[in-house]
Amino acid sequence: MKKTLLLLSATLIAAASHAQTPVTVSTQPSNAQQVWYSLQNGEVGSAALDEWDLAFEITGQNASILVNTAKGLTVYETPSAITDWDAVNSVDTANWTMIENSDSSWSAGALTHGNNLDQPDGFNLGWGVYNITTHVVVGSKIYAIGLADGTSWMKLRINALSNGVYSFTYANLDGTNSHDAEVNKSDFTGKNFGYWSFATNASMDREPLTADWDLLFTKYIGFVPIPYPVAGVLQNKLVTALQVDGVPTADASWTNAAFSENINILGSDWKSYDFDLNQYTIATDRTYFVKDIPGNIWKIVFTAYGGGSTGDMSFNQEMVSATGINEIAAHQGTLITYPNPVTNGQAQLIIDVPAHDGVMNVMNLAGQRMLQQQWSGLNGLSARTLDVNGLAKGVYILRFDAANSSTTGKLVIE
Repeated sequence: MKKTLLLLSATLIAAASHAQTPVTVSTQPSNAQQVWYSLQNGEVGSAALDEWDLAFEITGQNASILVNTAKGLTVYETPSAITDWDAVNSVDTANWTMIENSDSSWSAGALTHGNNLDQPDGFNLGWGVYNITTHVVVGSKIYAIGLADGTSWMKLRINALSNGVYSFTYANLDGTNSHDAEVNKSDFTGKNFGYWSFATNASMDREPLTADWDLLFTKYIGFVPIPYPVAGVLQNKLVTALQVDGVPTADASWTNAAFSENINILGSDWKSYDFDLNQYTIATDRTYFVKDIPGNIWKIVFTAYGGGSTGDMSFNQEMVSATGINEIAAHQGTLITYPNPVTNGQAQLIIDVPAHDGVMNVMNLAGQRMLQQQWSGLNGLSARTLDVNGLAKGVYILRFDAANSSTTGKLVIE
């Protein structure tokens, strides 16, 4: 088996090294589609941009809530307390605060406005306050949402996040057509967000597993510097990126600066509209490097944008540092779970690393360590059992750290 793994690794390295691949991802005319993309596997999912209205964060501590302003919704924070629901009954934008999703972090949705999570004792999430005794986030604000038709308005309150369930209420401003709704995190295990549609009054499971994609091609609200709809590329959680300017793309290097966690490093400014030529032009001498979840580094150079008429975004991609593959080649570093998903609480692992001992870490997709074990007595290709009974269902990243190497893998628990 060890010989087979090494031969496979050598084949992968030969195929992946220094191979530029031209790619076109289409968000369709008017950028009507959102497309999730894996640098290793290509497109892994797509869905209509305008089919959702609210998105509720499933992983992480911020409990971020996004509003789909890219489809034309506008969202305001009213000064009214959540108990003054009936008092919010007419449009009063002069006394409301317009809010937006961040374009640099998934965990800073519009409804997190006003949070104090950057403070050591901060328990205000923006839309509600965390109770350290009951472990419930209790809603505290009323929001007004202007619909895409430009005339209709709704009001919204997030009542609570309790036991993994978001509960919320929305209605017309005059209180008619009221709905009490829930989004259960457990329905979206392994995803970044669970979605809600006002049109269908139902939740939506529309994005791929977080572990399966790196980039989202979409229209979103960017700050250029004021909020404005742009078409571009956003990174997944745990995917970092680096922009290199002023160097011919053939000479650009990823080793001279730090990678950023901001999700808009690729963003939208790789293109600009030339009014004289009446077409989009691509920034010259601009190169992006993207580090995916396993740690592989990809070079991306955009080559064309078809504008709103096609929504086509074209680029060349090239793997320039195959972390996982290089570890296999140089150190025989392999970490495989079988079967995967794990259904009985016992993960069977095959591990082949250039070390006799190290630390096995299990991390969730928000980067939090959920389990850690010290392993010793390894000798080449080994089989180990990892007890994961204490972990919730979902997708996790495995990482075995030794003195001179780090090897990653994926674990799915059902």
